[in-house]
Amino acid sequence: FSCKWAKEHFRFRRPCSDLAYALEAGKGGTRAVLMVVQAHIIRYLLFERDTEDTHLERLHGISRREQGQALAAALAELLWAAGAGGTAVVCLATAAVHVLPREDYKADSLTERIQLFEFSEKAAAQEFIFDHINCFRGEGSHGVLLFLYSLLFSRTLER
Repeated sequence: FSCKWAKEHFRFRRPCSDLAYALEAGKGGTRAVLMVVQAHIIRYLLFERDTEDTHLERLHGISRREQGQALAAALAELLWAAGAGGTAVVCLATAAVHVLPREDYKADSLTERIQLFEFSEKAAAQEFIFDHINCFRGEGSHGVLLFLYSLLFSRTLER
């Protein structure tokens, strides 16, 4: 992956603003991934979140916590769909190295530190993601790449 891909994470617009529901997407390859996640965030905010607001009011002025909840719901939904409704795998970067470099593998300082967490219930995956939401939305977190790895492992390499 390019340096640009490695730096990308899920960034929302300013909380409690009219565009608080919107992810910021720069130019480049990650935009497609961000837009798919954005669609699921909007779906969650409009139709799944329990609130007394009308549909359009549900998008405006959401807090940072609500942004995190929406992102966790969107990521869990996509991972659950990738796993065909039977499993979801969430990848997080740890400090420990889990894969030792070999001559046919070029270390990138992320892939070798990935730890897999497997879930057999979508709600458990969503709760786990929310508990670790800064791993996807924090500056320098490699959040988009972690999500991409999670999709691949949820779908399985065989499928």
